[in-house]
Amino acid sequence: MDVPVIETSDPVWRDIADRIPVPAWTADSNGRLLWTNRPWQDENGAVSSGDLWFCSLAAETRGAAVDEWRTGTASGRPFVVRTGGRDTATIFSVAPTHPDAAGNARWLAVATGDAARREAETARAATRAELDTLTNAMPQMVWATRPDGHHDFYNAQWYRFTGVPEGSTDGEGWNGMFHSDDQERAWARWRHSLATGEDYEIEYRLRHRSGKYRWVLGRALPVRDGDGRIVRWIGTCTDIDSAKRAAEQNDILSRELSHRIKNIFAIITGLIRMSARRMPAMRGFADELAARVAALGAAHDLARPHSDISRPSVGEATLHHVLRDLLAPYAEEQWQVAGDDVAIDDRGATPVALLFHELATNAAKYGALSTADGRVSIDTRRSGNALMIDWRELGGPAIAGAPDTAGFGTRLATLSIEQQLAGTIIRDWRREGLAVRIEVACDALVREPRTDAVG
Repeated sequence: MDVPVIETSDPVWRDIADRIPVPAWTADSNGRLLWTNRPWQDENGAVSSGDLWFCSLAAETRGAAVDEWRTGTASGRPFVVRTGGRDTATIFSVAPTHPDAAGNARWLAVATGDAARREAETARAATRAELDTLTNAMPQMVWATRPDGHHDFYNAQWYRFTGVPEGSTDGEGWNGMFHSDDQERAWARWRHSLATGEDYEIEYRLRHRSGKYRWVLGRALPVRDGDGRIVRWIGTCTDIDSAKRAAEQNDILSRELSHRIKNIFAIITGLIRMSARRMPAMRGFADELAARVAALGAAHDLARPHSDISRPSVGEATLHHVLRDLLAPYAEEQWQVAGDDVAIDDRGATPVALLFHELATNAAKYGALSTADGRVSIDTRRSGNALMIDWRELGGPAIAGAPDTAGFGTRLATLSIEQQLAGTIIRDWRREGLAVRIEVACDALVREPRTDAVG
């Protein structure tokens, strides 16, 4: 019994072929397409019946595929044709089919080797859907870029915050969303991260949908492949406007309070000098007392909490320089600073000043500096990047033991060392006088390591 020949024009054939989940087509021996199914058309819409099937291939892979086609059709037997590169190849199984009415050979090709690619595409689509769900559930704005920094993804929070049309900030359009005073700074930091692969972090003002600008914290990390090459950047924007403005308000209040305290020091100094004018015999004593009050004012300015705006500049100061400034209000013969000196800048000066100002103040009220015979010594020892500072009091009132509670100033000073400088502090309440040991890393005292060595 002869098997009937089903023509590609048959609607049943077309319906079956279009439901095959892989590309399929027929062509003559020259490679000219006679018929294509829907999956082929979806992937190669520009190449249709009457065209050479390999016109859709990239130039660098077309030659090899054409050679396989010609060799296979010349053999008259089934063969395979590979298209694409090594990682993106599709393998077509090609077999001779019934010749046309004129007896010309026809060949049926069905994709068989791209199952892995299709599974990968399905997995990528599922991963993208999970990523969209995850990022849209986050309170932060999330964005992503190509390795060259071209922005191609924003989550729903970005569009909800900015109110801009979807897709309008793709590419380089994002920079126009920043305050004009922040744009060049943001661009420079972003270009630096792209060039070096370093993490991106910056604070800038982003235009809200209300038209006002709000402070946000922008961060981004590179995503690297197995060879260490950057394949994506993933970033976030976190609205910090309320916290930023609260910090600015606190800084204003802190500076106002400090200004009033310094005014009190100035008034006391003025009163001392006015009194000395009426009692010339006391002029020397008055000048020394005024100098000590002025030194207390300087120590207060170092020790009070600071923001980036109000932080004092200590220039090329060293730790010993700061410690001597803090102890300057007290009789010079009662204290000494010795040992290894290290560099310090505004990052380390404030927490260090806060601690030693508190120690000196307590020593003047209850400890070694409260008596004429009392002495305070500060010894610093460096070992590599580790710094050990020993505060030792002798000659003051005898200590019965550790206090039952720690005052606010003591707790604040401890936090300044442990949290701001990631160091440790141990107090030993010896009968002959308080001993304190502080351990910190030298590089925690400076923002940038100095090239000059400190002896």
